[in-house]
Amino acid sequence: MKKNIGIGIVSFMIISLFALILIVPQSREIFKSLSSTHPFIMGFIKFGLLATVGELIAARLAKKSWLLPDYIGLRALIWGLIGIAITFMMKSYTFAVIGLIEQHVLPGQNCPPIAALFLKAFYTSAIMNLSFGPTFMAFHKCTDKLLELKAKKSHCSVSNVVSAVDWSGFVSFTLFKTIPLFWIPAHTITFMLPAEYQVIMAASLSIALGIILNIKK
Repeated sequence: MKKNIGIGIVSFMIISLFALILIVPQSREIFKSLSSTHPFIMGFIKFGLLATVGELIAARLAKKSWLLPDYIGLRALIWGLIGIAITFMMKSYTFAVIGLIEQHVLPGQNCPPIAALFLKAFYTSAIMNLSFGPTFMAFHKCTDKLLELKAKKSHCSVSNVVSAVDWSGFVSFTLFKTIPLFWIPAHTITFMLPAEYQVIMAASLSIALGIILNIKK
């Protein structure tokens, strides 16, 4: 990692740019339109930029200075690909839960509107985070460790990468703490919002995503 105060400036500019786009009505409408018509491209851009900024902020909190991680371009690419997967899964789980409620597999169809909305959002968030969540988090842990080993010029076989990951910390912190205490509640709120604002919420949460997955090493 290399120290560079410019990293903090760029991170602030990226967050400010997204905030400005969402604050200004005209640009917000364009952002929402692009997110609807090109969800996967926008998912790649949002997570590629914002989750990478989350990593930089996590490094700043941990090391008390702005650091540029090794292979920052590859890290952003990986986050972008994760963003595509998350965009796809959010839509898939939403439609799946609606179908399960309509088929009376899950309760909620005959509830008052606000209760039905909450139950649908909670089901979607809980099922997504308890099934897809651990898979993609483990994938990111492995890719993160791969880049770390490459920076150290170490052998990067699959067995070396997998054995180098702190799986005990991953299970005790990421799975047992962040999923029930942060992600399920946060995504429940996300899925309660109108569809066009779920994209805005996801863009905000992707910063926390980068921080949470990297603050506990």
